[in-house]
Amino acid sequence: MIGDAELAALPPGTNRTGFLAGLAMDGATNLVLDAHSTVQALVFMHPLAAHRDPAVAARLAPFFPVLYRGSSGLVAHECIVDLRGWKKSGIEVEDAAKRLMDYGYHAPTMSFPVPGTFMIEPTESEEKVELDRFCDALIAIHGEMQAVANGESDKADNPLKHAPHTAKAVSANTWNHAYARELAAFPSPAARASKFWPAVARVDNVYGDRNLVCSCVGMEAYAETAD
Repeated sequence: MIGDAELAALPPGTNRTGFLAGLAMDGATNLVLDAHSTVQALVFMHPLAAHRDPAVAARLAPFFPVLYRGSSGLVAHECIVDLRGWKKSGIEVEDAAKRLMDYGYHAPTMSFPVPGTFMIEPTESEEKVELDRFCDALIAIHGEMQAVANGESDKADNPLKHAPHTAKAVSANTWNHAYARELAAFPSPAARASKFWPAVARVDNVYGDRNLVCSCVGMEAYAETAD
């Protein structure tokens, strides 16, 4: 645990707040800070968190409506982007969420607190270059959504409706889609350079929610035989 006593032992001239913030940004999440030290760190860290979402909102605003802006047009520590406008073209927010996996990203909070939206909350430790790549992915997905809306892509057979695409699917001998394998697997330069592949293809969310399938062993497996 790092508290006031440990901070007092730091070399003279050490920026205590910066020291704590640096530990947090380096991923030292096992540290337990006492209340006083935590407040010191938050004073330093809050501005880092506060400027990230306005930057994300500014990049995405030309492509997606951004909800709940303040009187100055800015957002707070989170921004909500609205995808409901594409529902009339058959595109759901979950299509964009699953497509993000093809770009190497887990989707942000979906449909909360507003249905049909993403709530994006970057942490203090996210580097600007990573946030830029995330925004690039969403902007590219916007282009794919518009292609469906404009009739340039088939409403049923498009990268959004069949996302995510596994390595097994794109490397199979047969490919029965109107779009290219490359678009499915490597939709961006960043995804081609370094990608975390989804292990499972598209699943039916609603069916899964309504039909519980238990994969655990039966209770008889835990039975003990008497000696």
